[in-house]
Order: sequence, then structure tokens, then C-alpha cells
Amino acid sequence: MTSDFSDKMKRRAFLAGSAAMIGAPALAQGVDGAGTVEIERDVTETVRRNISAFRMLDWQPYFSNLRNGAILCDIDSRAVHFWSEDGQTYKLYPSSVPLTDELTRRGRTSVVRKVVGPSWRPTPSMLKRNPEWPAYVPPGPDNPLGTHALYLSWTYYRVHGTHDTRKIGRRSSNGCIGLYNEHIQELFALSNVGTQVLLI
Repeated sequence: MTSDFSDKMKRRAFLAGSAAMIGAPALAQGVDGAGTVEIERDVTETVRRNISAFRMLDWQPYFSNLRNGAILCDIDSRAVHFWSEDGQTYKLYPSSVPLTDELTRRGRTSVVRKVVGPSWRPTPSMLKRNPEWPAYVPPGPDNPLGTHALYLSWTYYRVHGTHDTRKIGRRSSNGCIGLYNEHIQELFALSNVGTQVLLI
């Protein structure tokens, strides 16, 4: 009986010792030590701002009312927010934004036209910068506006889809706000001509 008890104790000691040895490398490395924790200063200001701003927002700091619904395009966080007129529907989408500040327009506008399967023509300034571009691209998989487009009251500015999903979350457009095609399709259905739009 003593031998049985002794064997059990030895097995328990072995298991406990093995568990301690398995955990020892992690403890020795200092799990919370230097090199294992991302320090805030190591994250660029742009990434920090993007992460912190890509969150739900309340409409009231940006709009006086929700008449016809509201779309907020946040250039810094690369996000598009939508609120329905009754305030019951809220959507948040990642977006592409203009390449440079010179191409970026900020302020209030509205949706003036909605187009399924938009065609695309580069602006005169785009053709000047890129003379090799085609003068016209019909609807389809090569169209830079994707499957749906919300035309704004500002000439040449749109909130639209894109077939090039690498652009989302980046500075990649010539002035427009781009969404994944499935997101612009949803926003398109929720928005009306007259929906107010604010780019900040």
C-alpha cells in the first residue's frame, strides 16, 4: 500500500514539474516585458487615429437633423457613417479616401443622383496627369466606380463602389469616397436623392 501511495505521489510530482517546465520559457521571456507588448508610441499617429475613429458615432455633433437621412464621410479615419431619417438604422463602413489634400473636398453636400452600373469618365485634371487613361469606361468589372454610385452636388465627386478591394482603408482615390461593392449596394438602398452628406 505504501508503494502504491508512493507511486501516485511520484506521478503527481512528475506532472506538476512538467507543467512548471512547460510554462518556464514564457515566464523567462517576460510575457509583459520589452519586445512583447506594443507600446502606444510605437504605433504611428495615423494608425492610432484610424483605429480610434473607426467606431460608432452619434449624428448630433455633425447634423442639425436627420431629414432625408445623413451620410458622414470621415477622411481621417477612412470611414463612412449612415443614419436613417428615423434614427433607427446606423451603418459604419470602411472606405477609401483621396490620395492627397489637394484632391480632398470637405464640407456639406447632398446626394443628387443614384446610379446602378455607373459609367466613368476621368476628369480633365485626371487626364492631364494620366494621358494614357481611357476617356470612357462603360459599366462592368473594369469600371472604377464599381456597381453603384451616389452622385453628390459637387461636380466629379461621388460615393461609389470599387472592384479593386485593395483600395479600401487607403488613400487611393482622385477625390471620391470608395466602398466595397456590397457596402455601396447597401448604402445605395438606404439612401435617397436628397440625403445630406458631410465630408470631414
